[in-house]
Amino acid sequence: MNILYTFLQIIHYIACGGLIIVVLLQAGKSGGMAGIFGGGGSDQFFSAQSGKAFIKRVTIVMACIFVLTSLFLTKLSTQIGVYSVVS
Repeated sequence: MNILYTFLQIIHYIACGGLIIVVLLQAGKSGGMAGIFGGGGSDQFFSAQSGKAFIKRVTIVMACIFVLTSLFLTKLSTQIGVYSVVS
Protein backbone atom coordinates (compact mmCIF):
# COMPACT_ATOMS: atom_id res chain seq x y z
CA MET A 1 0.00 0.00 0.00
CA ASN A 2 2.90 2.37 0.72
CA ILE A 3 4.34 1.83 -2.77
CA LEU A 4 1.03 2.86 -4.35
CA TYR A 5 0.82 5.89 -2.06
CA THR A 6 4.36 6.97 -2.98
CA PHE A 7 3.68 6.44 -6.69
CA LEU A 8 0.52 8.56 -6.49
CA GLN A 9 2.42 11.27 -4.63
CA ILE A 10 5.01 11.44 -7.41
CA ILE A 11 2.29 11.61 -10.08
CA HIS A 12 0.51 14.28 -8.02
CA TYR A 13 3.65 16.44 -7.73
CA ILE A 14 4.28 16.16 -11.48
CA ALA A 15 0.67 17.12 -12.17
CA CYS A 16 0.94 20.12 -9.82
CA GLY A 17 4.08 21.41 -11.51
CA GLY A 18 2.71 20.75 -14.98
CA LEU A 19 -0.56 22.47 -14.19
CA ILE A 20 1.25 25.56 -12.92
CA ILE A 21 3.40 25.74 -16.04
CA VAL A 22 0.49 25.17 -18.45
CA VAL A 23 -1.67 27.81 -16.77
CA LEU A 24 1.17 30.35 -16.89
CA LEU A 25 1.73 29.67 -20.58
CA GLN A 26 -1.88 30.42 -21.49
CA ALA A 27 -2.53 33.77 -23.06
CA GLY A 28 -5.05 35.75 -21.07
CA LYS A 29 -7.09 38.72 -22.21
CA SER A 30 -4.05 40.98 -22.02
CA GLY A 31 -1.50 38.58 -23.52
CA GLY A 32 -0.60 36.58 -20.43
CA MET A 33 2.86 35.19 -19.89
CA ALA A 34 2.89 33.21 -23.13
CA GLY A 35 5.09 35.83 -24.77
CA ILE A 36 7.71 35.85 -22.04
CA PHE A 37 9.81 33.22 -23.82
CA GLY A 38 11.13 34.74 -27.03
CA GLY A 39 8.96 37.81 -27.31
CA GLY A 40 6.34 37.81 -30.03
CA GLY A 41 7.47 34.60 -31.74
CA SER A 42 5.98 32.28 -29.16
CA ASP A 43 2.92 34.52 -28.91
CA GLN A 44 2.13 33.68 -32.53
CA PHE A 45 2.24 29.96 -31.74
CA PHE A 46 -0.12 30.27 -28.80
CA SER A 47 -2.48 32.65 -30.62
CA ALA A 48 -3.21 30.12 -33.37
CA GLN A 49 -6.36 28.05 -33.03
CA SER A 50 -4.42 24.79 -32.86
CA GLY A 51 -2.18 26.22 -30.11
CA LYS A 52 -5.14 27.35 -28.03
CA ALA A 53 -6.88 24.01 -28.41
CA PHE A 54 -3.71 22.11 -27.47
CA ILE A 55 -3.02 24.21 -24.37
CA LYS A 56 -6.68 23.96 -23.35
CA ARG A 57 -6.65 20.15 -23.65
CA VAL A 58 -3.39 19.85 -21.73
CA THR A 59 -4.83 22.06 -18.97
CA ILE A 60 -7.96 19.92 -18.73
CA VAL A 61 -5.94 16.69 -18.60
CA MET A 62 -3.58 18.07 -15.94
CA ALA A 63 -6.51 19.34 -13.84
CA CYS A 64 -8.24 15.96 -14.04
CA ILE A 65 -5.05 14.15 -13.01
CA PHE A 66 -4.63 16.60 -10.12
CA VAL A 67 -8.19 16.07 -8.87
CA LEU A 68 -8.07 12.28 -9.21
CA THR A 69 -4.71 11.93 -7.46
CA SER A 70 -5.94 14.24 -4.70
CA LEU A 71 -8.98 12.06 -4.13
CA PHE A 72 -7.02 8.79 -4.24
CA LEU A 73 -4.29 10.13 -1.93
CA THR A 74 -6.94 11.25 0.56
CA LYS A 75 -8.62 7.85 0.47
CA LEU A 76 -5.32 5.97 0.82
CA SER A 77 -4.07 8.21 3.63
CA THR A 78 -7.08 7.35 5.78
CA GLN A 79 -6.52 3.62 5.17
CA ILE A 80 -2.81 3.53 5.98
CA GLY A 81 -2.92 6.06 8.82
CA VAL A 82 -1.03 8.96 7.23
CA TYR A 83 -2.19 12.33 8.54
CA SER A 84 -1.38 15.70 7.05
CA VAL A 85 -1.75 17.56 10.37
CA VAL A 86 -0.22 16.14 13.52
CA SER A 87 -2.07 17.09 16.69
